[in-house]
Amino acid sequence: MNTTPVNTNFSPDDYSIVPAKTFADLRIGDVFRAPSRTLTDAHASAFQAVSCDNHPVHYDVEWARKHGHSAPVVHGLQVLAFTAPGATLFPHYIGEIFISFTELSCHFLKEVHSGDTLYSSLEITDLIDQGDTGLVVTAVTVHNQRSELVLSGQHKYLLKQ
Repeated sequence: MNTTPVNTNFSPDDYSIVPAKTFADLRIGDVFRAPSRTLTDAHASAFQAVSCDNHPVHYDVEWARKHGHSAPVVHGLQVLAFTAPGATLFPHYIGEIFISFTELSCHFLKEVHSGDTLYSSLEITDLIDQGDTGLVVTAVTVHNQRSELVLSGQHKYLLKQ
């Protein structure tokens, strides 16, 4: 016999990590940060397996040094993945109004190596009302532990109004 009391006030529909926002609630300048992450050789190896990118700059220490790198270089697309909105709380705020991730761009500014700690963030730079929908434009940045900007770019998301 189950003697656990049932909470009749609980509904999974009301269970959220953060309060939901509407497009009108968002503001230019809102910042959504991801937790810092220190890259390891295991991360690079896993990404290499998924991406099938076997260029020796990513895994061959001697090849990398011979070609002017201090160590193997983390895949640029792996660094870009650190800007995924899901790494922040942003999708939890907009979950009910999210339609699609429509566009991204980026510039790789500095090399990233195993052992580097990365700090990613999204900052809303524009909110474009399109009637029934709204477009959110964010600047994306990734800094390393030396406060160097290693990636900058932009994401766009389409939301319901």
